[in-house]
Amino acid sequence: MPRIDSEKFFTSAINMYGTSAKGVNWHSKQSQEIRYDILLEILPKNLSSISIADAGCGFGDFYLYIEKRANLPKNYIGIDSLVDMYSIASEQTGCEIIIADICKDPLPHADYYICSGAMNILNEFETHLFIRNCFLACSEGFIFNILHGDKQSQTYNYLCTSQIQKIAKDLNVARVEFKDGYLEDDITVGFFK
Repeated sequence: MPRIDSEKFFTSAINMYGTSAKGVNWHSKQSQEIRYDILLEILPKNLSSISIADAGCGFGDFYLYIEKRANLPKNYIGIDSLVDMYSIASEQTGCEIIIADICKDPLPHADYYICSGAMNILNEFETHLFIRNCFLACSEGFIFNILHGDKQSQTYNYLCTSQIQKIAKDLNVARVEFKDGYLEDDITVGFFK
């Protein structure tokens, strides 16, 4: 079970902040975009030849961010477990958005899966399952950011580097790439096949 009720966690943020970065519980649009820039550093430079599945897509902000840069993938699918996110992302992006629980439901295939922040309120078991399911559903790699460190929190999920390396080993990941130092307590990881 999640530590906190994700539907309440996000619905209260949407009610308070609307369809903004704070509406998906980021500190600011700037910190959200810094994370997107790091994801883009790890993804292939020209996205037009790949498909991307955005696990925990929220409002579809990552798609809107790459659309502004005229660097759209061959195909984009957003995945979120919340109806509000599904509705808003569908309207804002015009892309295929599906409602699914990443930890439980079958996932569509994509060249790359990405995730920005959606694992931050899962427990350790759910995080491992989420990473596993995304990695198994992609043909090239899964790139994600997560809170980094060994902090204990009743709300947020932190992973230390050794935990991430253990997950990679369990999944027989061929290559792991780490990017950190861009924001406090945050790391972006690429698991590649």
